[in-house]
Amino acid sequence: QVQLVESGGGLVQAGGSLRLSCAASGLTLSSYAMGWFRQAPGKERELVATITWSGSRTYYADSVKGRFTISRDNAKNTVYLEMNSLKPEETAVYYCAAGVQYGLALDISAYDYWGQGTQVTVSS
Repeated sequence: QVQLVESGGGLVQAGGSLRLSCAASGLTLSSYAMGWFRQAPGKERELVATITWSGSRTYYADSVKGRFTISRDNAKNTVYLEMNSLKPEETAVYYCAAGVQYGLALDISAYDYWGQGTQVTVSS
């Protein structure tokens, strides 16, 4: 049974930092492109960042470039999202997802497995 479990969310003040982790089980993470998405109340789920199976390429939404960093440790079957200079409008549930994709997985339909999400709340 495939499971993706996010952790590291919480309440942080604007300008603060959080590091999210996504631990995978039931699959070999090195075979999957990985992505972080977020969904705020009343809004669609949006791609925040994605990384290829090898970690050689990454993609970031324009809104987070220069502030967020996605990384992976295939030996630990874990993916990370380092978030700095957080803004109140980035309050959302953050999800990690895995997709069988050779290159960057930019479309939500490319992802096969999803975690349950972790809440990030940024106070002003």
